[in-house]
Amino acid sequence: MSVKKTTATVFKPELDNAQPLPFVSHGVSAGFPSPALDFMESRIDLNKALSEHPLATFYIRVQGDSMSGAGIEDQDLLVVDRSLEPQNHKIAVCFIDGEFTVKRIKRKKEELWLMPENPKYPPIQVTDETQLMIWGIVTYVIKAVK
Repeated sequence: MSVKKTTATVFKPELDNAQPLPFVSHGVSAGFPSPALDFMESRIDLNKALSEHPLATFYIRVQGDSMSGAGIEDQDLLVVDRSLEPQNHKIAVCFIDGEFTVKRIKRKKEELWLMPENPKYPPIQVTDETQLMIWGIVTYVIKAVK
């Protein structure tokens, strides 16, 4: 089995120096414009809003396109919660045979598979010889607008 070499850039949220941003609590219209400034009510701290378990939450930058079918693309920033239990069909950041990868977990009877969401990449079967640590579960994807 060959896993594409990936270097992971992991970021821990800065919780001590929170920088709350202006927050419009009403939804934004994708049709006709709405005077959003009339509804600006409060501020939001994205570290708190995106992490249910702040001490177990990390951010990691994606490299590659193996999860593009799940909406996860190259250079996206993942919010990863290490306190969540791995479950079937969840997307996880895994450390497999010494390398990081992000894949969907698939349990099939007694088998465990790490599934890409791009047909260009093969599924990875986890065997007794595989060294696997499920590092955390992806809870959010932060994207840059292109």
